[in-house]
Amino acid sequence: MKRMQVFFSGTVQGVGFRFTTERVARRFAVTGFVRNLDDGRVEVVAEGEEPVLVEFLTAIRESGMKYYIENVEAHWSDAAGTYKRFGIVM
Repeated sequence: MKRMQVFFSGTVQGVGFRFTTERVARRFAVTGFVRNLDDGRVEVVAEGEEPVLVEFLTAIRESGMKYYIENVEAHWSDAAGTYKRFGIVM
């Protein structure tokens, strides 16, 4: 199990990015969260099997949000088993 922490930048706030990410997450066996950051980026933290996380990230990048994303910064580590589901954090 792995943890993926991803920072999306661009015009990613106020366009439904969090809700789209949560909807996309329902298709994958992942847990974690998505949230807006004060600096205008969106953070996604997800845990699951590495191939599933890669597919999840690809699905986010290829969703309707792709037009708003300018940069993606991903960091990988071992999963901590912290989350029970995937959701939006305010």
